[in-house]
Amino acid sequence: AARAARAEPLLRPVAHWDDIGPYRLLTALPKPAGGRTADPAAAPLLLPAHRELARTAESYLDHAGQAGRTAAALGIHRQTLYYRLSRVEQLTGLDLGDGADRLLLHMALKAARL
Repeated sequence: AARAARAEPLLRPVAHWDDIGPYRLLTALPKPAGGRTADPAAAPLLLPAHRELARTAESYLDHAGQAGRTAAALGIHRQTLYYRLSRVEQLTGLDLGDGADRLLLHMALKAARL
C-alpha cells in the first residue's frame, strides 16, 4: 500500500490495502529482470519527450475513454485530446479501441510509476 501511495497522489497521505484498487495486483507482481520496468508497447510513452502523451493516455483511460471528461480534466480542447490519442496509438502500436490494448496500456502506465 505504501508503494501505491508513493505512485498515486490520490491515495495519499495514507493508503489502505483495501482501497488501492488495481495497485493490489501490480504491487504483487515481481519486478522485471534486467531493469526493464514497462511493457515494450508502453515504453515509448515513458521517455521524457512523451511525458505529456503518457499523462494524456492515463487520464483518458482513468476516465473510461470519455473524451469530454478527459479533455475537461486535462484542460485541453477535445481536438487536442484526439490528436494526442492518435499519437499514442502511433508510438505504441496499440489500438485504443481494443479493450485488451487499453488494459495493457493502462496497467503498464500505472506499473511504471511503482
